[in-house]
Amino acid sequence: MLLQLVKPPPLSLYVHIPWCVRKCPYCDFNSHAAGPEIPEQAYIKRLIADLEQDQPWAQGRKLTSIFFGGGTPSLFSAAGIGQIINAAERIVGFSNDIEITLEANPGTVEQEKFSGFHSAGVNRLSIGIQSFNDAHLLKLGRIHDGTQALSAIRTAKQAGFENFNLDLMHGLSGQTLAEANADIQQAIDQGAKHISWYQLTIEPNTEFYSRPPQLPEDDTLADIQQAGMALLDKHGYRQYEVSAFAQAGQRSQHNMNYWQFGDYLGIGAGAHGKITLPEQQHIIRSSKTRQPDNYLSRAMATLAQHKPILTDELAMEFMMNGLRLREGVQTGYFSARTGLPSSAIEQQVKKLQSQGLLEVDDQQFRATHLGYQFLNSLLQGFT
Repeated sequence: MLLQLVKPPPLSLYVHIPWCVRKCPYCDFNSHAAGPEIPEQAYIKRLIADLEQDQPWAQGRKLTSIFFGGGTPSLFSAAGIGQIINAAERIVGFSNDIEITLEANPGTVEQEKFSGFHSAGVNRLSIGIQSFNDAHLLKLGRIHDGTQALSAIRTAKQAGFENFNLDLMHGLSGQTLAEANADIQQAIDQGAKHISWYQLTIEPNTEFYSRPPQLPEDDTLADIQQAGMALLDKHGYRQYEVSAFAQAGQRSQHNMNYWQFGDYLGIGAGAHGKITLPEQQHIIRSSKTRQPDNYLSRAMATLAQHKPILTDELAMEFMMNGLRLREGVQTGYFSARTGLPSSAIEQQVKKLQSQGLLEVDDQQFRATHLGYQFLNSLLQGFT
């Protein structure tokens, strides 16, 4: 089937900073324990060269968002983050209302930089709280305690961050429903505009996978999920994605672009990108070499791999992102952002509708309540 890609969608930038003070036992991200000294300037120089190499893929578009992920990006200096932001504006350019998010840990050293991050152009923090409960933080291998978590939020607000996200985990070893709700209530009381609330899962290639903790029983997990969602909704945090809850007007622009099958450049060790190329009638995925040492030492020509998304996989790729959104995804985006005609999924859509998993109106593809509960089963309908 020939694609009919007319123009590329909005463009974001993901910047991966791979170092942490210590690797958490549940983490399967591309992160590495930092040594005595992080090669900050060498890495920034390579990031900028990486972005310059990818610049033609912008195709004249300005960036709608930047997300600094990791690892722990807040280990970098505020001046270093500012260098990257300034280079991105020079090389690609910014939309007027660009959202620039930086992931930060609540550690004391990182807190001292919050004001500098704000001055450097970061306008949204995502703080990795995980829990306010000292016992659970210890089990999770976190290097902060509940007091430092509260201090970090206070420091962020004093630094000028009105828009911040708090990451929280539930389903922790030995966690009760009351403890899970207490974490959510603390986040609400601290004035977070956005809360990412997700269940601890045991992933391969992690310490927890080798030595798994005893997690709550399924009935307890279900009770925690139900009560937590009710508490968030009561306080005006609407679920707009599987694990994302936001007050009105406070959704993550960056993540919305992912889920609506927008484009993004990815720079840094292990960073991924997705780019639409209308002239070539291709949508490609890019990936950068994972190991920081390799990323710093390789010739630029061998830094990245590029692979077209197969036509047969485009519908699944689109729906895998779009149907994570609670309100679904615009029907018009399917053809505009995959290049496929709506007839390409007509039979699958009808079957899923008959199974009560998908609903469609003139504007949206949307999982039903049942479909959202069994999202993997729904998505299998597009394979």
